[in-house]
Amino acid sequence: MADRNNRESDRRAAPLPEPLPTTCVDSHAHLEIVTGAAADHDDVKKVLDDARSVGIDRVVQVGISVKESQWSVDCANYFNTQVLAAVALHPNDAPLIEDLDSDLEEINRLAGEKRVCAIGETGMDFFRTEESLRDKQKYSFKKHIEIAKAHKKALMIHDRDSHRAVLDLLDEVGAPTHTVFHSFSGDAEMAKECVAKGYLLSFSGTLTFKNAPLLHEALMHVPLENLLVETDAPFLTPTPNRGAHNTPAQIPHILRFISERRGEDLTTLTRAISNNAERVFGSFIR
Repeated sequence: MADRNNRESDRRAAPLPEPLPTTCVDSHAHLEIVTGAAADHDDVKKVLDDARSVGIDRVVQVGISVKESQWSVDCANYFNTQVLAAVALHPNDAPLIEDLDSDLEEINRLAGEKRVCAIGETGMDFFRTEESLRDKQKYSFKKHIEIAKAHKKALMIHDRDSHRAVLDLLDEVGAPTHTVFHSFSGDAEMAKECVAKGYLLSFSGTLTFKNAPLLHEALMHVPLENLLVETDAPFLTPTPNRGAHNTPAQIPHILRFISERRGEDLTTLTRAISNNAERVFGSFIR
């Protein structure tokens, strides 16, 4: 985490885009990495204010460890109309935790907090996790699914090079009512399968990259009611600011890309995605 914070702090800030015609939601951001500050710090407020100025007035702040998950809850409680929290152990980190069950108990405790809207990001990652650790990763994923269902919260999935394994495990244990594939990275066939099972696909800045033809095709097979958008800030900054420091304020670039690619009215698209987010994560006023 320290290395990632240091690396991100060296990047230039992306300029703010043209404001949206109506408001929308960033369904996945890591504000603790964006700012490197305390959950109630003015730097967090500045990021949220910048986002609001371009039409992104709500953010789902996502935890990746017990510490970051507690930060997420604290942030959601402090910015209590703009932020909801997701809590989890990241699938790359979970297999390395010595007392995994103890940390899972803490995630289960945090899942009961009023402003926690999702369990995530959890899932499977065969790109960074070596084969010998994958059984433990799978165990963690199963436990997170159980927590999501027990607390009636959405499940937010990290899936990298593990599409079939993730889908099969969801079939095996049963997915929660609301299941979201964060920064969707599959192809059109996977998108069709997810839609058929009622899952939501959240597209990040990678969708806007020229070298992402499979994502461009997949997008066309996702009905509006299954669609979300996210930044994964401070990572995956969308075109035209690829390489800069990402923040929730960059969501309009993704929405405009989707609008143009699908030939949908931007206002209609933005309102629908905003409604999807509130349906899946619940009201930000609670």
